[in-house]
Amino acid sequence: MSIRAVAVIIPACNEETLLPAALKAVRTAGRHPGLHQVRVLTVVVADSCTDRTARLAREARAEVVTLSGRNPGRARAAGVTHALRELDTPPGQVWIATTDADSEVPANWLAHQLARAREGWEAVVGTVALPPASPLTPVHQIGYETSKPHRGTWDHPHVHGANLGLTAAAYLAAGGFPPLGVGEDHALIAALRQAGHRVLATDACPVRTSPRLKGRAHGGFADHLTSLALRTHGQTALE
Repeated sequence: MSIRAVAVIIPACNEETLLPAALKAVRTAGRHPGLHQVRVLTVVVADSCTDRTARLAREARAEVVTLSGRNPGRARAAGVTHALRELDTPPGQVWIATTDADSEVPANWLAHQLARAREGWEAVVGTVALPPASPLTPVHQIGYETSKPHRGTWDHPHVHGANLGLTAAAYLAAGGFPPLGVGEDHALIAALRQAGHRVLATDACPVRTSPRLKGRAHGGFADHLTSLALRTHGQTALE
């Protein structure tokens, strides 16, 4: 599969504190030698922002789409629509990568995804990791890696919008991100699998994400961490 352009989509709601680091990490990933002659377009979707999120994104030379509604599914879809219009490249030659404004992708993130695309995978579903210094890191590992084998490849059951990539052709064929307040990433991957697209679930290139317990989306990863902390250590884990 020959990829000529990559669209990185980042939904954000009042993320002026964490967004600059997220964008810096994406810029670094976009300069990887594995992306030689591949155009990288970053789109930040400022959803219901009342802070400097949009301004900081523009200063970092990202494309900015603004909307209201605090709906991650609608925000990711709007970002993809904008990117495909701007890139004006056949869908079969465009790779869509999504991450979050509170996350930092590794330097080889895009190169890793495009390498899998060249192997024939139409979607790559990655994992996330918390900062080593976070007190919640052991809690996350206990709950997150329960099904992980001691050896061999882990065909994991997780789906994270913070670490996801797929061809634009597969994205469009599956109907794109549905306008859900939570679980839009799960719904898209489920649609891809149901339609028979080649989906790779791998933990080979995790994205570092925020350990915060109060996220922007109800029922999102922050709520998941809170549930793990309470189940594992009780109320003291949140204090």
